Amino acid sequence: MDLGLKGKRALIVGASKNIGAAVARCFAAEECAVTVVARDQERLAKLVDELGGTAAGHGFVCSDLLEHGEPTRVAVHIRETIGHCEIVVHNVGGALGCKDPFGRIEDWERVWRFNVGVAIEMNRVLIPAMLERGWGRVVHVSSISAQDGEPLSVPYGGAIPYAAAKAYLNAYVKALGRECAKGNVIVSALMPGAILSEGKYWDTVRQEQPALVNDFVSRHYAIGRFGRPEEIAPFAVFMASEQASFAAGAIVPIDGGRM
Repeated sequence: MDLGLKGKRALIVGASKNIGAAVARCFAAEECAVTVVARDQERLAKLVDELGGTAAGHGFVCSDLLEHGEPTRVAVHIRETIGHCEIVVHNVGGALGCKDPFGRIEDWERVWRFNVGVAIEMNRVLIPAMLERGWGRVVHVSSISAQDGEPLSVPYGGAIPYAAAKAYLNAYVKALGRECAKGNVIVSALMPGAILSEGKYWDTVRQEQPALVNDFVSRHYAIGRFGRPEEIAPFAVFMASEQASFAAGAIVPIDGGRM
């Protein structure tokens, strides 16, 4: 299947490791010019070298996007120095350790900003150019938690602010997808289930509490295991392709038969 991606420029936000890095590798394999953004300069530089380096059109921007004004600064920098991006994949997100449903509003706002606000701020800079050119793809990495976040009583659950932020993200994607559809800019989201990612929650828990992990997987995942970043990345590439032209506002679960 020809995905029609050769020569297109793809921006992957949150790409130094795990799902983001896997997504970057997939786009590079489709002969896209890939720009990756994250905080870890060493990892970014290593990834860009792995993809083929600047000679192949790849590059990186090192930034902490939670800092005030950074998403706009980075988006403007990319537009002015790297050029127009036909594809953007937003992979920034996480619970930031905030689980208390009665916690400080500042903590809720920080989780919202990490999971939603960064994407909104960058999109307002990057999407208008896509609409002017009549082609674009914007893929957001949401979470199955947006639909069924676990209550605090469950040992491995309780990240309610995170679940709420991802639900907000889904609503934003659905509405923005409708707004942009006639301009041939397809906005979508992926909802991964539990993914075993380096340095993330389940990577730690499986080493410290294997019985808890086995219970979680057996009760919640028909496939009987965690997902891998490499199993999510191809969906991002497809949703960014010419073949996804009718997927405006689509929200795609990739959850191993979540129960």
